[in-house]
Amino acid sequence: MSKKTDRPKVSADRPAERASPLQPVDADARRLARTLLRSARHGALAVLRPGDGHPAASRVLVATDFLGRPLLLMSDLTLHAKALAVDRRCSLLVGATGKGDPLTHPRLTVFGTASAIAATDPERPAVRERFLARHPKSALYADFGDFHFVQLESASASLNGGFGRAFELTPAEFIDGPAEDLQATAIRARDHINADHGDAIDRIALDAGHEGHGWRIATLDRLGFEILRGDSLRRVEFRADAVAAGGFRSAFVDLAADKA
Repeated sequence: MSKKTDRPKVSADRPAERASPLQPVDADARRLARTLLRSARHGALAVLRPGDGHPAASRVLVATDFLGRPLLLMSDLTLHAKALAVDRRCSLLVGATGKGDPLTHPRLTVFGTASAIAATDPERPAVRERFLARHPKSALYADFGDFHFVQLESASASLNGGFGRAFELTPAEFIDGPAEDLQATAIRARDHINADHGDAIDRIALDAGHEGHGWRIATLDRLGFEILRGDSLRRVEFRADAVAAGGFRSAFVDLAADKA
């Protein structure tokens, strides 16, 4: 005789309900997603292989535009470039690494569609400037005829902040809204600070836990900026939106004073 076991009774027309593993998206989750994406130097790009549709993943260099949308640079000869020419759907995985169990470190997967930026596209100079500010060595081949920039238009994102911290994000929760002419202003602010206030950048970096001298701002947006030193890229956020704080100068003065 088989042993009877007690099992939860489930209605035929109502399956057992399970608690969702997803948590409500809050300010900390949005900040983490922004930091992971904007501070990424590389990531894993997943595409659908032409012909058989098998998922294929490749390591790619990553930057972001002023709004936070991912930017990639790729050769037409690569598998992922050929795949995106057929099917623009893709996903991009970025994440922090460190000691211990890799699954305890946060990561973000962005789902979306990729659009190639033509050499004649009026947006290309801004994209090129932004990308090379993060990856200066890419200037050696960025203008080759068989290379092109790609912008990923995000549809959603999955954020894993470590065990028990899972979130689903809409684009508005990790991509900024329209910026009008802020990008040109940001470049001028970055160049001025790099030229005249390098010591302040080092102090800000040290307070954030990044030692060493010679940190420079690579890219800047309304909520923060990325500092670069050698192969190290780190994100620092303003205490408030630069626009709401009265401009980039006020945001930096406030941050520098806070770190002094």
